[in-house]
Amino acid sequence: MTNTDGRVWLITGCSSGFGREVALAALAAGDRVLATARRPETLADLEAAGGDRVRTAALDVTDAGQVDAAVKLALETFGRIDVVVNNAGNGSVGAVEELTMAELRTLMEVMFFGAVEVTKAVVPHLRAQGSGTIVQISSMGGQLSMPGFGAYCAAKFALEGLSEALAAEVAPFGVRVLIVEPGAFRTEFGGGRMHRSRTIDAYAVSTSGTRDAVEAMDGSQPGDPAKAAAAIVRAVDSDDAPLRLALGADAVEAIRGHHESLAADLAAWEDVSRATALS
Repeated sequence: MTNTDGRVWLITGCSSGFGREVALAALAAGDRVLATARRPETLADLEAAGGDRVRTAALDVTDAGQVDAAVKLALETFGRIDVVVNNAGNGSVGAVEELTMAELRTLMEVMFFGAVEVTKAVVPHLRAQGSGTIVQISSMGGQLSMPGFGAYCAAKFALEGLSEALAAEVAPFGVRVLIVEPGAFRTEFGGGRMHRSRTIDAYAVSTSGTRDAVEAMDGSQPGDPAKAAAAIVRAVDSDDAPLRLALGADAVEAIRGHHESLAADLAAWEDVSRATALS
């Protein structure tokens, strides 16, 4: 590959949803993309659309060898990496008691540890070149949770906590972190990519609404993934991008309401909180 025009993106989870749309948006911006998925045959149309500006690779983010191979391929093919997008993942619904520990660990392996594995594999190259952006696809569930989404939100909370620290750590090297917090977008989130735990009848009182919403959501979400991808590219382009980028009116409203609730609790109990100092 001798073409050196445009940034180079390494994107996980490109078979559908945000990953695919971000790849298309990056190509539309004139950039180059290493698009990855567990089944790379699902990416043939991306490769055809991008010509010599696209390469594809198999990448299961829980496989450290495949992570290293994907980073190596991007560097050998395009000579650099400018943006890494950690998008691979899936949803999960189930009350905390309903979830098995194996299910929780599996979810965390993909959505937290997998994203961290990819991030750690790319950071040394970004640091050495003195530039780059790490895009973590989180969720409005990375700041607030609700009944039935404890496991999913735990993974996103963990990713956001680590990414906030990472942002401060890599800033001196010219590397940025962008945490993306979408609301409900018309992806396949509620379909086959949604893990469903066993059920305990007693929890119908608190989680049945969430489970029903999951079953009905596909095809009814208000968000447009292509517009979300364009917003992500815009933020990557911006010199004053925020650490956290909410996407969707539902995300803005839910996160704002959560912040207001936290502020109210902090104020209401401030005297008690401050009275804990040694006398």
